[in-house]
Amino acid sequence: IIGVVFAGGKSTRMGKDKGEIAYHQTNQREHLANLLKPFCKEIYLSGGANQNFDSSFKTIQDTFLGLGPYGGLLSSFQKFPNNAIFTLPVDVPFVDEEMLQQLFKNRNSRKLATCFHNPETKFPEPLITIWEPKAYPVLLNYLSKGYSCPRKVLINSDIEEMHIADPEKLFNANTPEERDFALKKM
Repeated sequence: IIGVVFAGGKSTRMGKDKGEIAYHQTNQREHLANLLKPFCKEIYLSGGANQNFDSSFKTIQDTFLGLGPYGGLLSSFQKFPNNAIFTLPVDVPFVDEEMLQQLFKNRNSRKLATCFHNPETKFPEPLITIWEPKAYPVLLNYLSKGYSCPRKVLINSDIEEMHIADPEKLFNANTPEERDFALKKM
């Protein structure tokens, strides 16, 4: 399994780089990459073309441009087509080792992906996911039809979807108000 933290993006709603926010004594990119270590052979930070991070972790730069996390996922599979990809978005301050352990232990490699069901959206959570190698051609097929939404791929595929005991762990902090909420909860 290759671990990938989606650390790129413009962070326009936040007004500053979401990966630089320190919810846990270190910036969020490093924190999430370190959380993936027990489960993955290698860990990478995914970023846009020519985007570099001040980090000890290697970077996968997008080769599928302008697609956000979908482009990061495809770029990761392009580099590692025979590996599962364990993904995390940089804007999830409440993700912890316990929930990653749950995902890892319940991984179903016979399915396209293993993920959590998000009770708030009533859909699969697409970016806190273990994507199997068989997902790569499916993702490319969706792209060829004009779709670049990982959730749409999950909704229309055979996946392992799990219940999460504490749905707040799926919370995304994309604005200063959401960041402040997360910091107060820490």
